[in-house]
Amino acid sequence: MDLIDRRIVEVLLDDGRASLSVIGDRVGLSAPAVKRRLDRLQADGVVRGFTAVLDPQLLGWSTEAYVELHCHGAIGPDELQAAFASIPEVQDAVTVTGQADAIVRLVARDVRHLEDALERLRHAARNVERTETAIVLSRLVERGGSLAAGLPGE
Repeated sequence: MDLIDRRIVEVLLDDGRASLSVIGDRVGLSAPAVKRRLDRLQADGVVRGFTAVLDPQLLGWSTEAYVELHCHGAIGPDELQAAFASIPEVQDAVTVTGQADAIVRLVARDVRHLEDALERLRHAARNVERTETAIVLSRLVERGGSLAAGLPGE
């Protein structure tokens, strides 16, 4: 990735619906040149796709929590991924180092809905020993996957 590629990515992170000509105006290229570069960035896997970012609160899902999942014995990431995929309240899930086997971000309509989602989460994967839940009070920094400030080579 060169400087122009990084600038294209920055524009896309700012506005994923920006037209090729708008991107070109911002980075100093023609729309066809932007398309060639964007096609290459997609083929290389740098840009994996485009998506709508929804506000869960505006959709009525105002309760958010992070859940540490602790399991007996070993459990593989593939098994955890399959278990979590069936729970629509799971927004993100990662395996981690430390005491927990995984950390899951849940969203729900309210605390009762969160409790139901937690019960399903506890039973979705085998060998779940316990969970530890922290309910989010306020969001302080949210970059939505934006890495533009930290792109290499700047």
